[in-house]
Amino acid sequence: MMLHLVFLSIYVVIGVLLQREELTLNPPEGIVAGPMNEENFFEWEALIMGPEDTCFEFGVFPAVLSFPLDYPLSPPKMRFTCEMFHPNIYPDGRVCISILHAPGDDPMGYESSAERWSPVQSVEKILLSVVSMLAEPNDESGANVDASKMWRDDREQFYRIAKQIVQKSLGL
Repeated sequence: MMLHLVFLSIYVVIGVLLQREELTLNPPEGIVAGPMNEENFFEWEALIMGPEDTCFEFGVFPAVLSFPLDYPLSPPKMRFTCEMFHPNIYPDGRVCISILHAPGDDPMGYESSAERWSPVQSVEKILLSVVSMLAEPNDESGANVDASKMWRDDREQFYRIAKQIVQKSLGL
């Protein structure tokens, strides 16, 4: 059993290293990501630029990705480490999107299994999905109820709050 765990850990580290290599050689526009340090490949930091032509444009948003020991069978968790106000981001910064939900059928029947995590997904795909989520919030799946309600009912106020968050992300 112990040998099995050692091989599984080696497999996970190799997979994470390959994804780091891909992101280093071919980074998506507006995204920088990689392990926090060389001793722990299971914790990554990312910087995500706010998407163009959105209320988050020009913002620089730091986040952390935490990989489980059984990655890629289970998805990583992602959390913004700065203030965020968004329908699909919990007040504590945790990101709530389909690609980060465990594989299989949704017990609530809201998501198809094709939208959820599968071992063929990549860190790049997660980060691109988060950029897309910033640009197009899903207010029907609200992790932040106040942000969802404001997005639906008072878009101008939502934009004002987003602008303040962008300014804070830049140290202004």
